[in-house]
Amino acid sequence: MYSNRIDQRISNWTMDIFDKIRKSTGGPIGQYREKIDGYFAFPKLEGELGPHMRFNGKEVLCWSLNNYLGLANHPEVRKVDAEAAARWGMAYPMGSRMMTGHTALHEKLEKELAEFECKEAAFEFNFGYQGIVSAIDSLLSRHDVLVIDSEAHACLIDGSRLHMGTTYKFKHNDIVSCEQKLKIATAEAEANGGGVLLITEGVFGMTGALGILDQIVALKEKYSFRILIDDAHGFGVMGPTGRGTSEHFGVMDGIDLYIGAYAKSMATIGGFIASEKDIITYLRYNMRSQMYAKALPMPIVEGCLKRLEIIRSAEGDARRAHLWEVTRRLQNGFRKLGYEIGPAEACVTPVHLRCGVNQATNIAMDLRENYGIFCSIITYPVIPPGMLIFRVISTAAHSIDDVDRTLAAFKDIKERLARGDYDKEMPDMALIK
Repeated sequence: MYSNRIDQRISNWTMDIFDKIRKSTGGPIGQYREKIDGYFAFPKLEGELGPHMRFNGKEVLCWSLNNYLGLANHPEVRKVDAEAAARWGMAYPMGSRMMTGHTALHEKLEKELAEFECKEAAFEFNFGYQGIVSAIDSLLSRHDVLVIDSEAHACLIDGSRLHMGTTYKFKHNDIVSCEQKLKIATAEAEANGGGVLLITEGVFGMTGALGILDQIVALKEKYSFRILIDDAHGFGVMGPTGRGTSEHFGVMDGIDLYIGAYAKSMATIGGFIASEKDIITYLRYNMRSQMYAKALPMPIVEGCLKRLEIIRSAEGDARRAHLWEVTRRLQNGFRKLGYEIGPAEACVTPVHLRCGVNQATNIAMDLRENYGIFCSIITYPVIPPGMLIFRVISTAAHSIDDVDRTLAAFKDIKERLARGDYDKEMPDMALIK
């Protein structure tokens, strides 16, 4: 009888998880799901990947794909992908790399990636995000101290949450704040018998700003620490030969752990980490996301070898040159029109507008429905209320005509915003979708 009463009390106190979720607002972004789903969130872009696709039944000029070098539809890449898929299927190899998923082709790609990044060794990730989280978790013990840029990517933040020791955040790209945190971190690590790992990005994907790698590396003369960079948006693109943001700044030797992603310049799935041989060996045997998950399928590995071959070739140089021509013309054009784009230097250009939610929605819809231009839109709560950001991503597949058409559209929008054309009530999204 007594036991039954206790069970009943526990039952009365326990909330059903599903009920809790149903009663919630849906989260910071999910609370707007009924208005944005299928149009601003989870939109369906159709057709061949590239600058010209279809959205909502209409052809649009697309500036939302991280297909930086235009390799997604490169005929030689598509041919290798198709032939490898026919030869291997998508299942081979089965199992994790440690168990039954290890092949000579995986090793070959890792060797070529390490050589490309001027490191002793490299190890592939099945997915970049999970690999980064797991690498941070593996590298740090509770006695170590982590120092990280305050605007680091979500995967870096998630990785830092697994760290059982102290974590210090420095102000974004602020070398004074960075040194202050390093000074505290090194003293704490020395007292605890640990080390210091500093994490930042080569290119910050939301703003297009470059990490201050040269200034951070210079601090190694004063403090003892290791540097890990996530160069997802820099690999294959930044630097004279595409080796990344560390090459751009001339500090490749000063970066201790280099992480590149396949999802951007290579336009496929996966990533890698490159460092000293004994460090990579340790990570191979300790990264849980790789030890307990399936290896990259062979067609992706073989396809990456082809992509890396192109990146390292004269054709890769030409594609980078055109990419930067498009990017500079676009960024200079926005600045001449009076738009704020912040410290953008890489292939991501955030176009800022100060306006209300109704205005932001009307502008975004006008751009897509009437001007036929599609780019990602960032609003509150990701950024402060009263602002709108169009995130414009340049690729080597875009033309100068694409740039000029886009700048003409944004010139019109700026003039119409000043006239109050976008002050009208927000349209019914259900009618648009």
